[in-house]
Amino acid sequence: MLLQGKKIILTGGSRGIGKSCVEYLASQGAKVAFTHTGTGNSAAVESFEVELRSKGCDVKAFAVNLSEVASFKEKISQMTDYLGGLDGLVNNAGVTSDNLILRMKEEEFDKTLDVNLKGAYFFTKECMRSLMRSESSASVVFMSSVVGVMGNSGQSAYAASKAGLVGLAKSLAKELASRQLRVNVIAPGFIQTEMTGVLDESVKKSYMDNIPLGRFGEAVEVAQAVTFLLSDMSRYITGQVLNINGGLYI
Repeated sequence: MLLQGKKIILTGGSRGIGKSCVEYLASQGAKVAFTHTGTGNSAAVESFEVELRSKGCDVKAFAVNLSEVASFKEKISQMTDYLGGLDGLVNNAGVTSDNLILRMKEEEFDKTLDVNLKGAYFFTKECMRSLMRSESSASVVFMSSVVGVMGNSGQSAYAASKAGLVGLAKSLAKELASRQLRVNVIAPGFIQTEMTGVLDESVKKSYMDNIPLGRFGEAVEVAQAVTFLLSDMSRYITGQVLNINGGLYI
């Protein structure tokens, strides 16, 4: 198992890519504390947690609002207490408010950046001391997006927040290298999740026509990359952006 004994926090683990990451990281031996907003289907989150525990996985869900920075310290303390330390952090949680710039409301823009960028920044900050005390190869992974590296019409706010994560990660990689703490980015392309599943078929076809590998990605393929960057197999990798998009952006 690639993550045997490692203690990991992952934000936004109740659905989509995050949910797949929680499941895969736990299957690789990690002890995982994952966050959810606390405003969605709490029964589904509890059911997911129970299901994984029945398989022998050591996981626990915590309700965290990433737009409320003041609450991070207490929540992160609860998570690290549960884990018994911290070896890795996956900043996966994100929201989007898609709209043309002329129609974008300030509160929509603020919410997107508050969760995706500001939330990730200060959540990482609060985890830093615990990560620095790790006795293994500590690692931070930021979940960006192909939109953050290539842009997309109607997603300027989302793209700005995801591009910001790339600059943040590269800066932190330089800042924290002396502590042997690695920081990297994953930028997924079109991944099959509940969110993408409801898109119109014409929209899906337009994406498919531009993917050289001729298919959409699977959430587990992103989870496998996250596992690699958290594992000791990537101990000499930091400050990098791993694009998982089937060639959509090269």
